[in-house]
Amino acid sequence: MAQGKESADVVSTSVTGYEARVAVRGHEITVDEPAGDGGKDQGPMPTELLLAALASCYTLALRWAAKRRDVQLGEIQVTATGTYEHLRFASIRLEVRADFPEGEAAALLSDARRVCYVSNTLAGDVGIEVALGDRQRSIGAPTSEPYSTHEPS
Repeated sequence: MAQGKESADVVSTSVTGYEARVAVRGHEITVDEPAGDGGKDQGPMPTELLLAALASCYTLALRWAAKRRDVQLGEIQVTATGTYEHLRFASIRLEVRADFPEGEAAALLSDARRVCYVSNTLAGDVGIEVALGDRQRSIGAPTSEPYSTHEPS
């Protein structure tokens, strides 16, 4: 595992059917599938949360970039839309709306892209390790493939 600061633990607990409650740092989010997909539509789908993470991270990164350049943007709105292909997004489009001062948009968007943790993670080659219970018993070594599914020897 790469050295670095770890995130807070994000814990998802099954409620009923496809509904789950996700807890992190004292906050809770209900996640579910739409009724048409077998859920009860009690909250956003996991893929919608992924898009929400990207849109919100880019929004905050853009605010950071504007502050760093001493540029006033007022309200910033970032819309993320994913195009599904099989069991993943084939592409994700971000649409940014803000009152960019003349000549500032390109530099601010570039700075935001550079410091957005979520877009950097999605664009990178991130391994996902699935472990049983106590974090000591690993199902598979970190991999750049979606998941390692083999059992330990």
